[in-house]
Order: sequence, then C-alpha cells, then structure tokens
Amino acid sequence: MFRRIADFVLRILFHVVFKIEINGIDHVPKQGPFIAMMNHIYFLDPVLVSALSPRLIIIMSKIENYRNPLFALIMRLYGTFPVRRGELDMSAIRTSLQVLEQGHGLLMAPEGTRSRTHTLQEGRDGMAWLALRTNVPIVPVALSGQEQMGYYLRRLRRTPLRVVFGEPFRFRPVEGAQRRTLLHHMTNEAMYRLAALLPPAYRGVYSDLEKATQRLIVSNHAEQGQLS
Repeated sequence: MFRRIADFVLRILFHVVFKIEINGIDHVPKQGPFIAMMNHIYFLDPVLVSALSPRLIIIMSKIENYRNPLFALIMRLYGTFPVRRGELDMSAIRTSLQVLEQGHGLLMAPEGTRSRTHTLQEGRDGMAWLALRTNVPIVPVALSGQEQMGYYLRRLRRTPLRVVFGEPFRFRPVEGAQRRTLLHHMTNEAMYRLAALLPPAYRGVYSDLEKATQRLIVSNHAEQGQLS
C-alpha cells in the first residue's frame, strides 16, 4: 500500500517538476521477472524509473543510503534493499534472486555508482552475472536531462526529461570455464545497447557505437522469431 501511494504521489510531483518524454514503454514486459538496467547520473534516477514504469520495480540501493534511520525506514517501506558496493554481497545477491523469483522487476545500475560527469562509465559485471544466472530479460532504461533540474528550478521552469525503455534482450547461455571470461564481454554489449538509447553527449566510454557487437545477446524479436 505504501509503495502504491508513494508512486502515485511521485508521478504527480515528477510531472510538475519535469517535462517528461517517455518512449518505448511497451518494451517493459507485461508479466514475469526482468532486470531494468539504467544509466545513473542523478540522485533521483532510481525513483524516476520505478515510479514511471508500468510494472513494479524493486530498487537495489547502496548501503550508505541507509545510515539515516528515518530515511532507511522510508526506503525499506518503498521496497528497496541495500547492497555493499565493491565486494561480494551475498545478502544482496539472495534478495535479488528472490525479487526475480517472485516475478518482479529489479533495477540495477551496471556502472555501480552515479556518474559525476553525467556520461556512461565502464560497466561492472554483476548485472551480467545475475542475468545469466536467472535467464531473465534485460530492459535498458536511458535517462537524460534530469541532472539540469537545479538550473530549471531556479528559473521556475520544468526540466526537460527524456526516458527511453529499450527493447528487452537476454544473454546467450554459456557453459564451462569460458562463462566467467565472457561476462565482461556481455557487460560491454549490454552497455552499448544502453548507450545507443542515449543522446551522444551522455554515452561516455561507449560513445563509439561502431564497436558494439551482439555476439552474446539474443534480442526479444529474435527470440519470438525462434518460437514462431
């Protein structure tokens, strides 16, 4: 109940503060588990994605956000859970698996931290590992413009915000010793998919889209074609 009310209030507030353009909303799976993979450039990014999504998305958030008891309570009521960055956090892994097993969306930022330059940083392999382990679809979510909110608020104007939900994809199953060595290649392919949805100025280390490959990715359309 708290989450539904909070999302309703947040959507109203976001439409007051932002001039929102949303594309690709139909790419969000109508049922079943999925990973929402976002770029992270502003502190509001996680709640922007979760509140504007048509599906329930559970947020994985850095443990530092839980230091304040009141803020931690609000975050837990909203349905978030903590993760310790820079280490193998088994508790966060177990919770992530439970979220997906329950059929929900799980929000992850493969970069591991917010980008201070507002451009894509090198992705880490945790999301690829989890997606490969669970074989759930990944929905890239590209956000741009929100980092200018302060500038527009000072001028009493709404901030242009663009949110793009990309086509879902999965990683090709990989077995044996090469599975671990291929994780980083999977991460790169996923990050290029995300970069392609962003304006060029936001693409950072993934700016050269000509380097993108899809050797380890199965797109949603290809999957449907194989089933038909």
